[in-house]
Amino acid sequence: MFSVEVKDLTPYSMTKDKKIIIPSTLIECPPMKIFSIRFYKNGKVAKDILAEHIDKELKRKVKIPKQGKNISENLDSKDYEDVSLIVYSQVKKTGIKKTPDLTEIGLTGTIQEKLEFIKNHLNKDISISDVFSQGELVDVRGLTKGKGFAGPVKRFGITLRSHKSEKGVRKVGSIGPWHPARVTYRVPMAGQLGMFTRVNYNQKIISIIKAENPEAHLKNIKNYGNTKTDYLFLNGSVQGPSKRQILLTSSLRPSKMQKKKILEFVEVKR
Repeated sequence: MFSVEVKDLTPYSMTKDKKIIIPSTLIECPPMKIFSIRFYKNGKVAKDILAEHIDKELKRKVKIPKQGKNISENLDSKDYEDVSLIVYSQVKKTGIKKTPDLTEIGLTGTIQEKLEFIKNHLNKDISISDVFSQGELVDVRGLTKGKGFAGPVKRFGITLRSHKSEKGVRKVGSIGPWHPARVTYRVPMAGQLGMFTRVNYNQKIISIIKAENPEAHLKNIKNYGNTKTDYLFLNGSVQGPSKRQILLTSSLRPSKMQKKKILEFVEVKR
């Protein structure tokens, strides 16, 4: 995370036309490539078409069947209801790891518009600027930090019992009645904490910086290193540790409060 100086251009804001400092998260966004095109019919997967050129690192991770030569000829939308993409990230360009991350993503628009997008980006790099723009709202999906086995006080925030209590202080006073003679799932108990799938909704993209400008790269980031590909600044914090992969998607339910904010990127405070 960084402190970023921005100029607030939001109408009727108390800090309109003033420079303010807000917390933000730097997210490095290596380019993606199309692994396969997935067609749906009657709500089920009808056909998968593999891309022609796939990285060697991905071939070691996934069993890849034989693929057709002319993939563009198979892109026909007559008998299918929907089409989505299975893409993989080129994380080797970041220097963090080599194994790509596979995921299925949906596309917006009609099926003809989706197929046109696929044809234009087939066997090409898909950069973050091809999908998102500055000031857009996104949803952040990923895993939280893992904290292992934790007690009910840390896990659920229950109140500590009196120091004179019997059989423990950091536990619940009663786990349930005699009848029904069972312990319900609502009782706070010890267990796994962290490593949960979570979604942060409506986070605004402050700025997108491309890798073409070498002066724009940041170096010696704590617990991370140097940026080598495109990256963006996101307003607020993001779940998970510094090197765990996350997924950015277009906002499913954009809020009016976040949508009307206009923040102009000025500089990073380190």
